[in-house]
Amino acid sequence: MTLNILLVDDSRSFLKAMQRFLGTLPCVRIIGLAQDGYSALEKAEKLRPDLVLLDIAMPGMGGFEVAEALNTRPRPPRIVFLSLHDNTAYRAMASAHGAVDLICKADFNTKLITLLELLAGEAGTASGRRA
Repeated sequence: MTLNILLVDDSRSFLKAMQRFLGTLPCVRIIGLAQDGYSALEKAEKLRPDLVLLDIAMPGMGGFEVAEALNTRPRPPRIVFLSLHDNTAYRAMASAHGAVDLICKADFNTKLITLLELLAGEAGTASGRRA
């Protein structure tokens, strides 16, 4: 199954790099980009992604606040946090906000591919069970 993904990061260059990189994977489809938390919530409402790849530290509304708002929705998307900082406090907060994982941006090209393939496989199995 293909995962529909919303990418959220305040760095335009990182968003574009992620879009190019993830565009090479057959198990994902980038359905939207957002550079701040408010836009992320608007786009998530409109686009209904399966997964949100979400930066933690953003001006205005940060990633944890976005996750909190997303999790109040009837069918919230899965969330994977992306951050430059991989520390115990961020990991604890990510877990408290129901995230699938927190991936350090320095490691995203290796760890993220494996995680996305796993999630796409789980989604395909879940949809197969509903049929």
